Amino acid sequence: MRSEQQPYKMSFAVGGLALTESIEVARLRLSATNWDDTIVLAMADGVTSLPKAASRRRTLREIINRLSELDLEELAFFVDEADRTEQQALLWLASCRAYRFMREFAVEVLQERFLSYQLDLPLESFDILLEAKAEWNEGLANISRSTQLKLRQVMFRMMREASVPICSANA
Repeated sequence: MRSEQQPYKMSFAVGGLALTESIEVARLRLSATNWDDTIVLAMADGVTSLPKAASRRRTLREIINRLSELDLEELAFFVDEADRTEQQALLWLASCRAYRFMREFAVEVLQERFLSYQLDLPLESFDILLEAKAEWNEGLANISRSTQLKLRQVMFRMMREASVPICSANA
């Protein structure tokens, strides 16, 4: 469901792109029968180095939320054939598929700035889009300022980690 009906899940605040962990989880998924088995295997293998089991599980759920947006062919390419740049791009794509706000940011802000040769990306661009979307969505309207700042920080971090060309180092 990648439409206007998809709810705004803002759980990407858990962390960055998690490239290394995502490669391991994707590798496990290719040998498992489903995503539920994959999370069990990832927990058992210690894919993340977080000290608390609850934190490891939450992080793995977010990684799986993103990776599950890739089909098995894309996952196989991600694990077996893609170079680092392609892996970063696939993770950014998976994140945009998983999170409606991130996808809308990519289309409505990144694409527009790129097409108009505005190759800088001010932090305020996140705030402006969030405020515009919040006018029509109660869930977004109820996000606290501190959460908004955290979401912005993490999304810009993910863009830098994915080498999104327009993303400057000012974030």
